[in-house]
Parts: sequence; structure tokens; C-alpha cells
Amino acid sequence: MADFWSGYALPTAIIVAQILAIVLPLLLAVAYLTYAERKVIASMQMRRGPNVVGPFGLLQPIADGVKLLFKETIIPAGANRVVFVAAPMITFTLSLVAWAVIPFGEGIVLADINVGILYLFAISSLGVYGVVMAGWASNSKYPFLGALRSAAQMVSYEVSIGFVMVTVLLCVGSLNLSDIVNAQRTIWFAVPLLPMFVIFFISALAETNRAPFDLPESESELVAGYFSEYSSMTFALFFLGEYANMILMSASTTILFLGGWLPPLDIAPFNWIPGPIWFGAKIALVLFGFLWVRATFPRYRYDQLMRLGWKVFLPFTLFWLMVTAGVLVAFDWLPK
Repeated sequence: MADFWSGYALPTAIIVAQILAIVLPLLLAVAYLTYAERKVIASMQMRRGPNVVGPFGLLQPIADGVKLLFKETIIPAGANRVVFVAAPMITFTLSLVAWAVIPFGEGIVLADINVGILYLFAISSLGVYGVVMAGWASNSKYPFLGALRSAAQMVSYEVSIGFVMVTVLLCVGSLNLSDIVNAQRTIWFAVPLLPMFVIFFISALAETNRAPFDLPESESELVAGYFSEYSSMTFALFFLGEYANMILMSASTTILFLGGWLPPLDIAPFNWIPGPIWFGAKIALVLFGFLWVRATFPRYRYDQLMRLGWKVFLPFTLFWLMVTAGVLVAFDWLPK
């Protein structure tokens, strides 16, 4: 019996080590993404940003985390306590489990499954549950309105994201994320599928409730939206989940359109740099786009948000999907 269990101990330890190798850097990246956001926006608005806690303000994310950790967790008297606490945990957990199928380099992936893109789409779709549960469990009208707004917004833009993904899959002929990256060795899909790349990026902004689509947390109307009643670590989990989802959507954009871990040119000195470094650099570039948009554009009205999703993006992505399929069939470019 001892030999039976010892055979499982080593593989289990390896898997746990691989999971920690993904989760711990991700949590560190989430913490310092908040610092980067404040610095980038401050620079664009000719301010200094965080510059007091530590050299150049580099310890500010740690100070914020410690502050939230020691604050009191307040649960409203009329709230459903179980659902109220479970909602941020679900949001944060979903933002982490999606990374199981993300390839960081050639063969560097936790679970190289054949339906990786489907898994990714399913996990991102489940994110709406945490938001709805938080708004309903708070037993307050403003969080509830924020949750309804967010649910409608996330569902609306997932349709466009789905059509964009199908267009990429037509060009690859596989649902495996590593295959999608390897299919871009000749040319990144951001070039032939440029309109879909732009739509995917804008839909990612709406999917993660980022400006100019941060309607669920409109301060002037809804105080802070679906997490108005949250404080301390329950609020921190929502906060961490939002930024982890930003990094996840940036990674998805990189894999689908920017060649994943592949260098821009397969020549020296570009191909001397390891694939994971290129992958991280591309994610950072897309994240800079997230921050740049927030510092630049005013918030949409809700009717403008819905119109863009249903009357512009949906018909256009459907049209471009048919055009792509027609071109691939006409020139016999369908993947074999």
C-alpha cells in the first residue's frame, strides 16, 4: 500500500509546483499592474503617481494589500452571508484556473488540451456568475443594478468574442492554443484579421468592465456597482480578479493574434530571446493599451454600449467570419 501511494506522491508534487510557478508570478503581476496603471495614467495627466512608499513608490501595492488585509470585513445585515462571501471567491478563482491552458512557450503549458480555446471561452463566460451573485446577495438596489448592467454587458460582448475566436479557428483548424500560435509562424493573425483583432481588443475591454465600458461601477449613478457593499479582503478579491482577468485577456489576444511566444522575425537577434520573454512582452504591450484607453476615453452611455455590441460588432464579426470562410475555400487555404 505504501508503494501504491508513493507512486502518486511525486507526480502530485510536480503538478503542485507547476501550479505555484504560474499562480505566484501571476499574483505578483496583478499587484504591480495596479502600480503600473497609476504610474502610466499619472504620466499621461502630468502627475507623479505613487512615489512615497519605497523607492519610486515600488512598495505601494504591498502597502495597499496589507491595508486591505487588516481592515474589517463588513457584511450587510440583510445580505445572504454565504453567497455574499462566495461571490468574490468565485470571481478570483475563475481568473486563475483559466491559466491552466495558456502556453507560455514551446511545450511550456500546464494542460495542453485539444479544446484549450473552448475551455478558455467557458471559463471567461462563467465570470458573470460571481458578479450577479455579488449584486443579488448584497440586498441593496445599487449593487443589484450594477450586477444586471454587468451581466448584460458581459453576455453581449461574449457573442462578438465567440465569432472572433471562430474566425481564428477557421484559419488554424485546431482548438489547441499551441497549434494556434504555431500557425502564425509565417504571419501573425493581427495582419490578415486586423478588423477582428481590433474588435477582440475592444470586446476585451467590455468583458473586463474596463474604461470606457466601466458602466457596472459608474460612481455617479451606482456608487461602485455590484461591489458597493464589499470591504476588506472580499473587495480585494474582486479587485485582484479584475486585474487578473485583464492579464488573461491580454494573454488571449497575444495567443490569437500576436503570435504568442514567437519573435517578430525569426532571425538573430530576435530568435535569441526565449519564447516566454516574448510572450510576457506582448502581454505587457496589450496591457499598456488597456491603461492608455482608460486615460484617454470618456465613459460610454449604456445605450451606446449596447448599440456597439449588438448593432455594430455582432453583424460585422458575422460578416467577416463569412468572408474569411469564403476566401479560405476559394483559394483552397483551409487547413488540412
